[in-house]
Amino acid sequence: MGKIKTGRFRPAWWLRGPHAQTLWASSLRRTPRPRLQRERLGLPDGDFLDLDWAVGGDGPVVLILHGLEGSVNSNYASGLLRVLQDAGYTALVMHFRGCSGEPNRLPRGYHSGETSDLMHLVGVMRKRYPGRALAVVGYSLGGNVLLKWLGEMGDRAPVNAAVAVSVPFQLGRVADRLGRGFSRFYQWVLLRRMRINLKRKMANVPLPIGPLQVEALTSFRRFDDAVTAPLHGFAGVEDYYRRSSSRQFLKTISVPTLILHALDDPFMTPDVVPLRDELGAGVELEVSDYGGHVGFVSGNSPWRAIYWLEECIPRYLDDTLRAARPDRSLAQESVA
Repeated sequence: MGKIKTGRFRPAWWLRGPHAQTLWASSLRRTPRPRLQRERLGLPDGDFLDLDWAVGGDGPVVLILHGLEGSVNSNYASGLLRVLQDAGYTALVMHFRGCSGEPNRLPRGYHSGETSDLMHLVGVMRKRYPGRALAVVGYSLGGNVLLKWLGEMGDRAPVNAAVAVSVPFQLGRVADRLGRGFSRFYQWVLLRRMRINLKRKMANVPLPIGPLQVEALTSFRRFDDAVTAPLHGFAGVEDYYRRSSSRQFLKTISVPTLILHALDDPFMTPDVVPLRDELGAGVELEVSDYGGHVGFVSGNSPWRAIYWLEECIPRYLDDTLRAARPDRSLAQESVA
């Protein structure tokens, strides 16, 4: 059984509300970009993943998974990359299929429960860096993918530590929450990007929906029922949400894993947060009253804002990886 503890985060006095925290961190913050190198990694099915590397020293390797429609340009990703690079880590962002600025080659894309690309990349990293500790950090959708994968793998997971932030533990409830109140703004923003990318992709690959139907996809349930579910082998939207939600996989996680969550997250309601008996032995869930969705901004003024996640996550990785076994792997199994 894992642990649940009260969050240490305290919000900035000038940024207390959940929407203020969320919007400042995602849109109003100005983040210095780290030095990056891009790599295109071919996949066994003929598609590709684009990786952006922030090469530091010879410390541990940290793989970052972005959220829905995110990328290396998302403030949370570029901010953590820069901090890790300065600390001597080698860090990279894995762009989910179609999220690097270029549509992917196949009709299938990415979704909240798709873990095979993560599995493949971790195998590649293990072969490239056999003597170095490896950690994975996932935000929002990326956090759901990460936790689901860790639960699927159990004690065979070939990583030394993990961190997941603002995870949509139960996808159906999150979809419902994003259809209410001001949270509909986030749904509108994300779905607009998703529809634009869907139209771009239609020019190159066949999809289960026509261009004229795309504009009718005005809720996550409609989009996931018309596009995500049929493209990825689900019977429908409810089947997709049920099978892909990470909450049911938490109990079998054995890798040291920190989950950071705010009860005022405007993407979901507090009842999505798992209970202690749902957590695997390696899981530590830290729940704060405030922080919004991937927000967690503190500091005395807007000019001296402190991005708490970029202090908390490296500290956890430092403490955990110091005692890690770098050769943790799939016990003679191929992970590539």
